[in-house]
Amino acid sequence: MLLLLCTDELRDAVLLVFANKQDLPNAMAISEMTDKLGLQALRSRTWYVQATCATQGTGLYEGLDWLSEQLSKR
Repeated sequence: MLLLLCTDELRDAVLLVFANKQDLPNAMAISEMTDKLGLQALRSRTWYVQATCATQGTGLYEGLDWLSEQLSKR
């Protein structure tokens, strides 16, 4: 993923990660997911991790709202 984000085509892209299945007891914490994906290395890129539960619909609109807000700033 990080290599793909370094391409010229995605140089200015924002990144939204949906952390799905957060309703499950063994769900990975957002901080752990951020570490495992190496998102801190993306210092010059705007990114966000949104906790979601797709079956209940929680977090989906919040993530898309964030993305819409980021894109409208451009």
